[in-house]
Order: sequence, then structure tokens, then C-alpha cells
Amino acid sequence: MKYTKSKRLQSNRLLFLGVLLILLGLFIGLFIPMMTNPRMGLTAHLEGVMNGMLLVILGLIWNRIILNDRWLTYTFWLTLYGSFANFVAVFIAALTGAGKMMPIAGGKEGTAVIEGLISFLLITLALAMIFVCIVILTGLYRNLNQAIDNDQNNK
Repeated sequence: MKYTKSKRLQSNRLLFLGVLLILLGLFIGLFIPMMTNPRMGLTAHLEGVMNGMLLVILGLIWNRIILNDRWLTYTFWLTLYGSFANFVAVFIAALTGAGKMMPIAGGKEGTAVIEGLISFLLITLALAMIFVCIVILTGLYRNLNQAIDNDQNNK
């Protein structure tokens, strides 16, 4: 398990940005009653906290993910994009009352530009996070196989 300088930097950035996203989610929680769509405000609050926790957890296990530097870099940036895009999309929906793609949260239809932005963010972040999960599982699987091989070689 190689812990390179770039891996350490990415890990530290994930930790820092994760705690920052948690803080942003907590701040949003203070203003839920003042938002155009308070249900989406609650969603923005929860997305900030949960995506922040995801970033912190990934920062803590980043050195266990066995991938080459290119794949690790793609995964790093797509993780950040997906986490922050999720927070931003639902925050915009909370402020504007838009949210045609999120009917359960009581979203009404907003202007075409706002709806287009929210739709773009939601679709691209979903694709990014599916990719991230698959790649991270692959890297963790490689780590598991390496640990099994090392354990068998030590017997």
C-alpha cells in the first residue's frame, strides 16, 4: 500500500473540504424556515452534512484505495464535484422553490434556466457518484486481495 505525496494531499483535502461541507450544511440548517421551499432547505442541510461525512470518510480511507495516480485523480475530482453539486442543487431549489425533478420534496416548477441548472447538476452528480463508487470499490477490492495475498505469504 503506497502512500504517495499526492495521495496524502488528496486525503487531507478530502478531510478539510468534508468538514467545510458539514459546516455549510449546518449553517443552512439555521435558515430553513426562511427559504422559499423549507423542505428543500432541510434537504440541503442534510445533503451538506451527509456529503461532508462522505468526504471525511473517504479522506480517512484514501490510502487504502489501490489505483494508479490518474484514476485516483479522476475519482478525487469527481467525488468533490458530486458532493458539492448535490449540496448546491438542492440549495438552489430551496432558495428558488424550483425542483421539478424532486416532487417528493414539494418542489414546484421554477424558471427554465433554474430548472435546467438543477437538472444538469442532479443528473451529472448522479453519474459522477456512481462512477466514484465503482472505482472506489475496485480500489478497495484490490487492497483486500493484496491483504489476503500478504497474509497467505506470511503463513
